[in-house]
Amino acid sequence: MEIPDAIKNRTENLSKEDKEKYMACYKRSLIEPGEAAGTVSAQSIGEPGTQMTLRTFHYAGVAELAVPLGLPRLIEIIDAKRSPRDPMMEVHLDEKHRTTRKRADKVAFSLEEKFLGEVCEITVDADNKSLIIKTEDKTAKKIIEKSAKDFTEDEANNTITLTEKSLLNLKKLKDKIERRRLRGVKDIKRGFVRKKGEEYMIIAVGSNIKGVMEVPGVDPTRVTTNDIFQIYETLGVEAARNAIIVESKKVLDDQSIDVDIRHIMLVADQMTVTGSIRSVGRHGISGKKGSVLARAAFEETEKHILTAAIMNETDPLEGVVENIIVGQPIPIGTGTVELMVTPKLYKKKEKKE
Repeated sequence: MEIPDAIKNRTENLSKEDKEKYMACYKRSLIEPGEAAGTVSAQSIGEPGTQMTLRTFHYAGVAELAVPLGLPRLIEIIDAKRSPRDPMMEVHLDEKHRTTRKRADKVAFSLEEKFLGEVCEITVDADNKSLIIKTEDKTAKKIIEKSAKDFTEDEANNTITLTEKSLLNLKKLKDKIERRRLRGVKDIKRGFVRKKGEEYMIIAVGSNIKGVMEVPGVDPTRVTTNDIFQIYETLGVEAARNAIIVESKKVLDDQSIDVDIRHIMLVADQMTVTGSIRSVGRHGISGKKGSVLARAAFEETEKHILTAAIMNETDPLEGVVENIIVGQPIPIGTGTVELMVTPKLYKKKEKKE
């Protein structure tokens, strides 16, 4: 946290202990006790969110690389979608490969997922119940020969003939060969080399953070993806929390919408406080509230009330929604203050007067 200069000047002549006490008081005073932080955060993000446009940005004029922006992307993040609609990665390279385009292209080529069906010409010979595969790729030939029980090779014509007992098995074998991965990282469809500042890096279509980090030439400390669940599964919940903040802020900044970072941080904290990623909707935060009335007020009213009655649940009435429903002051602002009186002491005071 950045401390204002005015605060720094006031603590210059204090002892270490007094300075720590002063800073603790300062940090506590940044928000008033009893402030409705959650409500303010929801309004601060939700209200400008209604002004966002529904659009998609095509990265650097490349049609294959669509980057979701605006409201659809924000909904993806808040709803904690398991996979983004348009997954993409920013892959930074190590010192050796980031300096020249030729070396960066070599890494990009090794990232791209290639299947046997893309480098082989496969023909079905129904009469002889055989597959005729034509390819000049030596790696492809080795993989085909390993996966086949009965084959003959014609090196002069670069063809391999596979035979099966039935046409059904032949069809299954053809599908299996076409789907077999020849090289590259799973789910990485394309890799585009771009210059960022003084170095070359790769924009990848698709996402597989674990697989990409293991590729030679990649700097594993600077690999990013817009797939928040992959970050959670690979790097942990703290990294996922940071990704929620960064991705949300990026979407809002793109449309020049100024939302205080602390509002986004509060949402990210709520989404990840349990140690896993939860959505804000009925299957996540709102649907798992401790208050029966708060859950019922959001969605599926009858279901929540009936379940609570069957399970003998009680409502502590500690939140905003449930207190509004029962018609009593909400525990926010002045509603957080509880005035307590000791009757005996009060009577003694009256006698003295």
